[in-house]
Amino acid sequence: MRPNRMLLSTTLVIVALVIQVSVLARLHLPGAVPDLLLLTVLGLALVYGHVGGALIGFGAGLLADFAPPADHAAGRYALVLCVIGYLAGLAKPDTGQLKSATGPMVVVVAAAIGSTLLYAGVGALVGDTAARHVGLGSLLFTAALYDLLLAPFVVPGIMALARRADNDPLAETGGSSTAADVSTGWLSSGTGLNIGRQRGGLRMKSAKARVARAGRIKGVKRL
Repeated sequence: MRPNRMLLSTTLVIVALVIQVSVLARLHLPGAVPDLLLLTVLGLALVYGHVGGALIGFGAGLLADFAPPADHAAGRYALVLCVIGYLAGLAKPDTGQLKSATGPMVVVVAAAIGSTLLYAGVGALVGDTAARHVGLGSLLFTAALYDLLLAPFVVPGIMALARRADNDPLAETGGSSTAADVSTGWLSSGTGLNIGRQRGGLRMKSAKARVARAGRIKGVKRL
């Protein structure tokens, strides 16, 4: 990963983890806890792709595994977020731009359910049966609900910051195609570039007309 991506991702993950542990975990909501760390990984994975999503997910999960009051085996949440980040990165559009909010919302719901199931499955393999006592069905429903309600306030902002850190609205695309896409977007949004080109064309036409007029005048004088 690029240094600017690593710096931004590390900062966002640490901030999300602090808010997760100090604020969201203390709300005592019924069922699951809103997973701000998961939403941060999803937002970055939708911009950086599956490789970046897997790396960021693993690092974020590893920090969560050691952050107090963690009461599970180290590496458990790192595995979960690594898989989720990789799969979410596969949903990154080829053009780098999302056409609607439907796709990210589907990714959020699938990630909330998938991460809960994967976390419970890994816990069952290591002998952790806490999910059975809480109720897996209620955990799945509340996790999807809380993350879906929180996602519109988190995921778009994370994606915007990730693209701005690259100084490129279309992350991980080629230079020439990126320039073409950006210019097309600017022209369609009406920033004045099209008007500038029209003015340039008018100036060229007027200059050519003046040259032709001067040629005709010289020809008349010679006669």
